[in-house]
Amino acid sequence: MEKYLYIALFAPLVSSLFSLLFTATPKKLFTGIVASLLIITSLISSSILLTHILETGEPIHVTMMTWMQTGGLYIPFGFLVDQVSVTMMMVVTLVSSVVHVYAIGYMDHDKGFNRFFAWLSAFVFSMMILVMSDNYAGLFIGWEGVGLCSWGLIGFWFHKESATWAANEAFIMNRIADLGMLIGLFLIYWNTGTLQYDGAFAAFHQLPTATLTWIGIFLFIGAMGKSAQFPLHTWLADAMEGPTPVSALIHAATMVTAGVYLVIRSHELYSLIPHVGLFIASLGTFVALFAASMALVNRDMKRVIAYSTLSQLGYMFAAAGLGAYWVALFHLMAHAGFKALLFLGAGNVMHAMKDELDPFKMGGLKKVMKWTWIMMVIGSLALAGVIPFAGFFSKDTILEAAYSGNHMVIYGVLLFTAGLTAFYSFRLVALIFHGEERYKLFGVHPHEAYRFMLVAMSPLLLVAIVVGILQTPFFDMVEEVLNGHEYHIEHTLALIMLVGTQLFVGLAILYAYVKYANSKIKVPDGTSKIENSFAYKLLINQYYIPYAYEEYIVKPYRELSEFFWQKIDVKVVDATVDGIASIIYNTGEKTRDMQSGNLSTMLRWMVVGLIILLSLAVIFGFTVKYSGV
Repeated sequence: MEKYLYIALFAPLVSSLFSLLFTATPKKLFTGIVASLLIITSLISSSILLTHILETGEPIHVTMMTWMQTGGLYIPFGFLVDQVSVTMMMVVTLVSSVVHVYAIGYMDHDKGFNRFFAWLSAFVFSMMILVMSDNYAGLFIGWEGVGLCSWGLIGFWFHKESATWAANEAFIMNRIADLGMLIGLFLIYWNTGTLQYDGAFAAFHQLPTATLTWIGIFLFIGAMGKSAQFPLHTWLADAMEGPTPVSALIHAATMVTAGVYLVIRSHELYSLIPHVGLFIASLGTFVALFAASMALVNRDMKRVIAYSTLSQLGYMFAAAGLGAYWVALFHLMAHAGFKALLFLGAGNVMHAMKDELDPFKMGGLKKVMKWTWIMMVIGSLALAGVIPFAGFFSKDTILEAAYSGNHMVIYGVLLFTAGLTAFYSFRLVALIFHGEERYKLFGVHPHEAYRFMLVAMSPLLLVAIVVGILQTPFFDMVEEVLNGHEYHIEHTLALIMLVGTQLFVGLAILYAYVKYANSKIKVPDGTSKIENSFAYKLLINQYYIPYAYEEYIVKPYRELSEFFWQKIDVKVVDATVDGIASIIYNTGEKTRDMQSGNLSTMLRWMVVGLIILLSLAVIFGFTVKYSGV
């Protein structure tokens, strides 16, 4: 099995290096095809490893080589394929394979076609390093790798100022969080003497609660940045500046799920500090509602889906914080399928609408984009948690975990958020695919995406429909690592909760269709009563948090930097350095005629030198004579 581990790990790297060879050449279709085949090879190898885990239950642990060994520090390039990591490997490679094939069509006319696949495959390789490493140092290598690749992909269209700004925002905000994670890693090594998972987990049981608390807090700060949890969340929506396949990969299977994976992988730590877990669950619950509320009014199709990702990450952290790590992992897996489906469906719509993002300028696209409509409806049903789609099973179990633990506030907020999710999801579907064909007002002639792009999306459609029925075998598989168990709620009460939740979600969907799937919808122009309401302005401006960051952090920092630049750097540091250089230069200019080769000049300088030496001798003699030495 070791060879399949290496194939799964390094096939994306070969894909990236192969694409890199052609970045300076015009678009070559075979670059995308070969890159996609290599990612599919990684998927096949991951599937073989999954089969091995299911059949034997035995993890695969290999050490490729020693990376660092000095004093008591030993860090190998070691990799672990167990029930948790193989789940993530399947999620990453499946979504990545779909995205790569889809991108062949989506990026067809882009001049940076080859460069795009180089970055995209490197992104996948970094994520595979992250999930397969058997130690925190290796995880951190992959962690930083996905951060670098996200910068390259979000800012892929670097000629757009908004894209480079968004890429820099994501990179800088994640570096802030990564400082916290680094401190957490230093604390782990300082207190346990190792960064290997097995050694650190065994040592955690011997450490005082205060030490474990600080380790847990600092690791979670890193997770907050990668998974865009409040207050480090603003980069996620702005990351929509990248190409849509990038958005699908970041939001479904790679970067934003890395923070959730870190908490799940560190379950041995967080199970010892339930008070930190409760904070994580509470923050995740807040973020779920917070993000859903902003999605209610947003007029950017991709940003609405991005806010839904942020909200669903909140659900995952809520489950992990409550100790239901296996449930969080299951929701991560289910969410990857239907969220990638929604993003790629949105890409089809953008392609048809000449990159238009405002759903109010669409309408009636069902007639010309039937297959995309079907896929986005099913993806939205899964996102809303409608039975029997994937999101129902994972979300319902999260609600059961909150209810069984008697966390009624968390349960109530998550349940209310489920209704909001159903509303904004089908608000988007209704505005895009139903009602009057408003796109005709803008001279657009939409068309369905390439057939092979639709075929590429079909595995995600399958995941959104059937993955829910795999819940029990999935829990049976991962409970060997995550100590999972079933939540027992009295049968009648469970049935009432189920019916109530589905009724609530169904009414939200119905209201969205009644309100937005009709011919009376007009393109908002900022004059309506609701657009001028306080609540609308608060939500459309993201609670003014980006404004606050700009006014109270960015601008003061910029002004302080300009002060130090103009007053300290230019007038003190530069002036000092330039002054010293000027003195040396002028001295050289004045004395350069000493070496002119003119005999008369050289004799004059010899006389001057002799006078100086005699003067020094006289002074030294008087000093010695009268000093009594």
